[in-house]
Formats: sequence, structure tokens, C-alpha cells
Amino acid sequence: MNRHGFAFTVNEGQLGAFLTELGKQWTQIREAAAAQRISNFSIWNAELFFFGYYESESSKSCTGKLLDALSEFLGSSGAAGSMGHWISDPSCDMKLMYDDFRIVREDKSMIRHRVFMTHLLNGDTAEYRKRHDGKKAERNGMQDAGPDTNFSIWNAGDYIFGYDEIDTSMEHEAAPEELQDTISWERHMLDLMEWITDDVDWITGAHHSHVKRICWLQ
Repeated sequence: MNRHGFAFTVNEGQLGAFLTELGKQWTQIREAAAAQRISNFSIWNAELFFFGYYESESSKSCTGKLLDALSEFLGSSGAAGSMGHWISDPSCDMKLMYDDFRIVREDKSMIRHRVFMTHLLNGDTAEYRKRHDGKKAERNGMQDAGPDTNFSIWNAGDYIFGYDEIDTSMEHEAAPEELQDTISWERHMLDLMEWITDDVDWITGAHHSHVKRICWLQ
């Protein structure tokens, strides 16, 4: 199974019109997904930002054909259309910055999603990668039962997008040392990036948009 990601933004005042147009094009997008044997396809929204995730049997990106309908009113890669512009290149996948694909739940009835969006202040991904590369090294190929499953972090330009499927039957309250580690890391990351979604509002007291899934295909 291969994972793919894409991202775009719509212009101020165009969100309603974009969602209406997406509804008109949904049949075309659904048919393209079926023809390319794409599964677990979803698009997520926070403020004017959109992140899409899907899976396919092919290692080659299917993004271009799948998103032809969106490109008609967003414009081509790097160009602004009537409603917005692409953050990633619609003809290829976003860069996969981190992945933890050891566990994938076929039955998603007990799955909760966490999708997040951030903007790097200086475009430098090195410090952000450091923690995640360390976590990957700590695993040393060993299997972790969860609750995080099918977890990936994607990068396009100055933006980072995360996709996580969390097994709710395995969630637990964080131990004090785990909670403190999370708070320390997130406060450190605030020197490098600004949040689009509300993931750390409980720490900072700020108010950001909660991410919403606007469409989905199993």
C-alpha cells in the first residue's frame, strides 16, 4: 500500500464558492478514484487551507489525474486560479517527512483521526525533523501496537501537514512525565512554526481553527 498527500489553499472570500464547486465535481473525483483503485481518500479543511490524503496500490502518484477537476479552478502548479492555488505540486506527491506505517487498521470503526497543519516561520525543516527522526531510530524496527496507526507527516514549501489514525480503544491518559515532554516539545516548536489548526491551543491559550473532514471515500 502506498500513501499520497496534496495541499492547497483558497482565496479569501472564496471558501463557500469552492465547497459548492467541489460538490459539483465530486462525482468526477469519485469516478477517477475508482478507476485508479484509490482508497481511504479524504480532504480536510482548516481556515482557508486544505490537505488531502489517499492510498493506492501503485507507487506512482495518481494525484494529477485524481485532482484534474480541482486544478480547473485552482490553476496549475505554482499558478493562482480563480479560487485559490496549490501548495503542493498537483502532478506529484508531497514530500513524506516522517512515517510510521507499521500498524494499519483495516476496520476503522474505532479510529479517530488527527490531522494537523502548520506553517514554518523560516522554511527550515531540519529542527522539526530532529525529534521525529529520533523517534524512528528509537523504534529500531520494533513494532508498536498503537494507539497511533498509519501515521505520516508531509511537507510542501513552508507548510507541514500530518495525518494520523488513532485507535480509540487503546488511548490512555498521558503520564505526568509524558505530558511534560509534550508541552516542552510544543513550546520549543513555537520558535520554528505557527499553527493553522488548534492542536496546541490547550497549551498556549491561542484560538485556531479545528480541522474538519469535508469529504471521504473508503
